[in-house]
Amino acid sequence: MPIEDPEDGGKHWVILVAGSNGWYNYRHQADLCHAYQIVKKNGVPDEQIVVMMYDDIANNEENPTKGIVINRPNGTDVYAGVLKDYTGEDVTPANFLAVLKGDSKAVKGKGSGKVIKSGPNDNVFVYFTDHGAPGLLAFPSDDLHVEDLNVTIQYMYENKKYKKEDLKKETLHEQFVLVKKHTNTSHVMQYGNRTISHMKVKQFQGSGKTVAPRLSLEPVKRMDLTPSPDVPMAILKRKFMATNDKTEAKDILHKIRSLQEAKSLIKESVKKIVILVTESEELANDVFTDQVIINDMSCYRSAAEHFKMRCFNWHFPLYEYAMRQLYVLVNLCEFGYPLERIQHAMDNVCENLN
Repeated sequence: MPIEDPEDGGKHWVILVAGSNGWYNYRHQADLCHAYQIVKKNGVPDEQIVVMMYDDIANNEENPTKGIVINRPNGTDVYAGVLKDYTGEDVTPANFLAVLKGDSKAVKGKGSGKVIKSGPNDNVFVYFTDHGAPGLLAFPSDDLHVEDLNVTIQYMYENKKYKKEDLKKETLHEQFVLVKKHTNTSHVMQYGNRTISHMKVKQFQGSGKTVAPRLSLEPVKRMDLTPSPDVPMAILKRKFMATNDKTEAKDILHKIRSLQEAKSLIKESVKKIVILVTESEELANDVFTDQVIINDMSCYRSAAEHFKMRCFNWHFPLYEYAMRQLYVLVNLCEFGYPLERIQHAMDNVCENLN
């Protein structure tokens, strides 16, 4: 099916971001590369695409097929030809927001320096893949907080950096409903102006001047798939089973135990923090079992940053599990516990961890 052009001479602009690094996060850059191939086949020119990825997967020492990245079992290479506008340490929240705003000065001397130069008749498609938690998205060494993203989107709105339209079929909302239905370990959410959810997906991913060839993919038959939070452990266990080298096996076993101990330490520490704050195991149980929506962004952001600084920096592979505990901080803030009390509990519990 031909992809529709925006009306009134508008353009398609695309930003693709993989916010992680490390071999165990292979899937994020693989999915980004696949997304790039889709928008290219649909006729979006490279000058209207910005790609941000760490780029440490294709030629990683762990990769058995150097220079090749696939995004499904037995899939074809999706890495060839992918743009590399911002790689390595240039993959940051600040650079992402600058690209989105079209702020060339902010990214001068960084990566390709390319930004989105969108206008009032243009469609802007943003694809971000990585780990996240309530109110934040993770980049390799920093986090993008929802307040900062909202400020940027408001800037784009006030400066007419995209168009709005209300259409009825093949919509973003239909994709949201589908993904939400099949996702049971994460929170699938919609934010901002939801009138965009009635727009057709194809209005963001290509041009009517190009007919993209239909992709024919074999169904994935393997049923021993691993939940994404368990991937690092699964990789280590498979390495352990495959090696015949005693020294290597000992090293892998040490890494497995370190991961297990880190996860236990994180859970135990968070439990202690919550009990100190609530002064009640019964109230603490409510904090762990409820999942509420963030309203007090200031409290939560400060608590999360303090937890990262004083307790567990989830940007370190060993402590990535800590991000899955941040909902607890949301609950503490929303239940009305003072920020100072939450931070003081963290200081007491985590004093001797680092």
